[in-house]
Amino acid sequence: MSEAVQESAEVVRELVSSRLKAPVFVVGSARSGTNFLYDTLLSAGGFAVYRTEPVVFDILLPKFGDLSKRRNREKLLAVWFKSYQFRLSKLDGRLIEEKILRDCHSAGDFLTIVMNELARLQGAERWAAWGPDNLLYIPLIARTVPGAIFLHIIRDGRDVALSMNEKRFIHPFPWDRQRSLLVAALHWKWKVERGRAAGRDIPNRYMEIRFENLVRRTRETLQQIGAFIGHDLDYERIQRVAIGTVGRPNSTFEGADGRPTSEPVGRWKSFMSKAEVEQVESILGPLLDDLGYPLEFPVAGSRELAAKFMRVSYPAFFDLKEWLKMQTPFGRFVNTNRLQFNAIPK
Repeated sequence: MSEAVQESAEVVRELVSSRLKAPVFVVGSARSGTNFLYDTLLSAGGFAVYRTEPVVFDILLPKFGDLSKRRNREKLLAVWFKSYQFRLSKLDGRLIEEKILRDCHSAGDFLTIVMNELARLQGAERWAAWGPDNLLYIPLIARTVPGAIFLHIIRDGRDVALSMNEKRFIHPFPWDRQRSLLVAALHWKWKVERGRAAGRDIPNRYMEIRFENLVRRTRETLQQIGAFIGHDLDYERIQRVAIGTVGRPNSTFEGADGRPTSEPVGRWKSFMSKAEVEQVESILGPLLDDLGYPLEFPVAGSRELAAKFMRVSYPAFFDLKEWLKMQTPFGRFVNTNRLQFNAIPK
């Protein structure tokens, strides 16, 4: 075997080996199945079990700023040691403090140190992080967490908008309260497009998964995910272990008749009026079509002036909020309640 071929084979082996241990980030819009996908990974074995959202990039980073500064790391630790996230980890606070103060220079370093220690404590081969909002920070995470792999789970935007609106996850402007369903749809569109744009820059580390495939063609979809992340996602083991939402789905939805249904695919067909479907598709149509979701109505922009204004104003508003949080001192005022109450729903 020539020296060049040997070197090439060695590079391939190193890439495969690094893939087998690479951190996995499960991201996506709220109500898209991120919990279910994350619990599926944990149920497969080999991953450290940490059923909460670390909130490193969306809360700790804007709250405490540049972590290359020791003073900021000290402030972060003072808060984090009182958090649900720390209590759940069962880590040695003194050991973590020593490593963070000595080796941490970024948000990616902080998360990596904590999760590596968690994996070591549990005897796990690798770790995965749950956090829908990490979708907004894919470029930053990719730079600061070496080898990180991203699994972006995407669900039909009509089902997501319906669910988010039911849960009142997104708050419309006061004058749009009667159009809250459209605001939820716009938020899904904004998130999905941000994630897909970031993924195009790192195609070898980014995979899109359709929620509908995961719940209806589970074995085949798990094989595809397992091949991508370099992990054995054995269906029988996952069903037997059934951590969290794998064994107890959290997607029950109460219909107009007051009776619950756990069927997660195509709920919008039963619970949206024809007018609502037409309005939502007027906003989401091109993206739904690009993602392969059949439309009920031809793709066409809404004729309503209010809807046209919403299509421009809400994405701009979402962008502005994110910029203020991450790039200005306003980030210091980010709400830290999720540090106390942030367990994944059981």
